[in-house]
Amino acid sequence: MKPSLKIERAEARLMADAALQKAREIGVAETVCIADEGGFPLVLERMDGARITGPQIAWNKAFTAAGHKRSTHLFTTPPNGPALPGNEAFGIQLSFEGRFAAFVGGYPIVVNGEVVGGIGLSGGNGEQDTACGVAALQALAQQLAGQHEVLVAADIKK
Repeated sequence: MKPSLKIERAEARLMADAALQKAREIGVAETVCIADEGGFPLVLERMDGARITGPQIAWNKAFTAAGHKRSTHLFTTPPNGPALPGNEAFGIQLSFEGRFAAFVGGYPIVVNGEVVGGIGLSGGNGEQDTACGVAALQALAQQLAGQHEVLVAADIKK
């Protein structure tokens, strides 16, 4: 047996708040989902004015990032993104009843080298979603500083 870390609601709330604060700063209406290691939401919040499709999309991105242990945009980043036509995982986005997200906005939460959850953002363009996702990871890193190491990056692959 191996001991493992679990993200809890308090950390998820902190991360969601940081992502939403960044969204307000850059002027975009976002939906954020912070999911546990199984891809199930701990916090799912849609800002006023954000698209009604945002919650499902954000959840899908968090689910994919947590479950597949990589940032979702890496699936379709040329030339070797595995979900691109002709590559080994082409069509993967059709799995899990279409819940698999293969585009920008999903980031695994990595603590002490272990994926403990995922973040999903929906509402901005790729750059805006990324800024909000990194802000969430940075908030967790600051909260856990001196106790645990949090990977703060946009391009994460475990």
